Amino acid sequence: MATNILLNYVPVYVMLPLGVINVNNVFEDPDGLKEQLVQLRAAGVDGVMVDVWWGIIEQKGPKEYDWSAYKSLFQVVQECGLKLQAIMSFHQCGGNVGDVVNIPIPQWVLNIGESDPDIFYTNRSGTRDKEYLSVGVDNKPIFHGRTAIEIYSDYMKSFRENMSEFLKSELIIDIEVGLGPAGELRYPSYPQNQGWVFPGIGEFQCYDKYLKEDFKAAAARAGHPEWELPDDAGTYNDVPESTEFFKTNGTYLTEKGKFFLTWYSNQLLNHGDQILDEANKAFLGCKVKLAIKVSGIHWWYKVPNHAAELTAGYYNLDDRDGYRPIAKVVSRHHGILNFTCLEMRNSEQSSDAQSAPQELVQQVLSGGWRENIEVAGENALSRYDATAYNQIILNARPQGVNKDGPPKLRMYGVTYLRLSDELLEETNFDIFKKFVVKMHADQSHSDDPQEYNHAIPPLKRSGPNIPVDDLLEATKPIPPFPWDSETDMKVDG
Repeated sequence: MATNILLNYVPVYVMLPLGVINVNNVFEDPDGLKEQLVQLRAAGVDGVMVDVWWGIIEQKGPKEYDWSAYKSLFQVVQECGLKLQAIMSFHQCGGNVGDVVNIPIPQWVLNIGESDPDIFYTNRSGTRDKEYLSVGVDNKPIFHGRTAIEIYSDYMKSFRENMSEFLKSELIIDIEVGLGPAGELRYPSYPQNQGWVFPGIGEFQCYDKYLKEDFKAAAARAGHPEWELPDDAGTYNDVPESTEFFKTNGTYLTEKGKFFLTWYSNQLLNHGDQILDEANKAFLGCKVKLAIKVSGIHWWYKVPNHAAELTAGYYNLDDRDGYRPIAKVVSRHHGILNFTCLEMRNSEQSSDAQSAPQELVQQVLSGGWRENIEVAGENALSRYDATAYNQIILNARPQGVNKDGPPKLRMYGVTYLRLSDELLEETNFDIFKKFVVKMHADQSHSDDPQEYNHAIPPLKRSGPNIPVDDLLEATKPIPPFPWDSETDMKVDG
């Protein structure tokens, strides 16, 4: 194997089916899964990613964890010679794009929500979203004496203790820390189960009493006790121009609007920072990488207000980078930023959505690279065509392969969504196999991550807190790195 060309190798992982461990904590079809994993391994796939559901593991009661089904699953993955990316999934499964399985968060938590519904994200009209706990309760000890952060921390520590053999054997290479709905660091601003349809702008989700109190206190400290949360930002399926908040010269550009958007997006930054700090403590010394997922909100990206990003908590405008501060937080914890929608091209989107997934991907990946962190990614929707695969390969190596050594830009890894019978159908699987080979820069599968610069050292302690000024500095836009117009490693080339 040519060693220099191997430095262009981008590992490929495949997301396991949502219900591989069912809602009753049973590994239903180990033999069927093993058969599929053997096929993936033969195709040169490097590993798999799996959701480790809070709603399954801690469903019996506080700190009553049952890891047994997942242990059997991890054993099967190990026997098949694949690596494992484990997601700490603190969100509900169901109600998002592509969810065919329903796994709520633990019943004992939902019970607390019966008497205190403000533990859930809430929109202005008072509708609660039960897929993830509000960032407003991160530090409130209302869950039988524990805070939400303590719940997440205890869960991760229990995972480390119970999965120690798989951490020691280096089966598990990466822990993706769930930070919101769909495991993404965002607010549930576009919930399909509340009637949102693409490309609606979504709604702000900070009207629970805990976040309301927090905002009022912040406004008072800023000398504006009279400021309230927005009441002019429209509803889920509005277009930006039909709202006072997002329209041209709207509220979002006023002093009050900027204050709100800064507060709203900082809540998420602090939330991610705190939980990553706990994850870092839980997995300290293990040979794993920590990762977080950021959502690819590509609709309304081309208009000045970026409305759909703003409601999701990404304060990103043409003159303000909403993603580089997230990358800076991730860098403090030696983490990876995992981004979605790698397969999408602008030309595939309807013009009324003002969507620009290609520029969005370029902005977010460039911001990560500028903060000296590794970036990884996945496709947003299942695709089996050459066009989508070529777009993913282009984003994985935006300036192509370097035959003499590492490429200037290279993603750390790509996770393909998702393992299914459809993927394994002959025609689909043939092109998928080509995709894996091209991601590997035409090299055969490598069992030694050191060959492509992916050796994982023991996790070190997080760095010091990032000063507010440094986070503000990171909001200054820098043009993205240049991208080739098409990949030099096409699956149909």
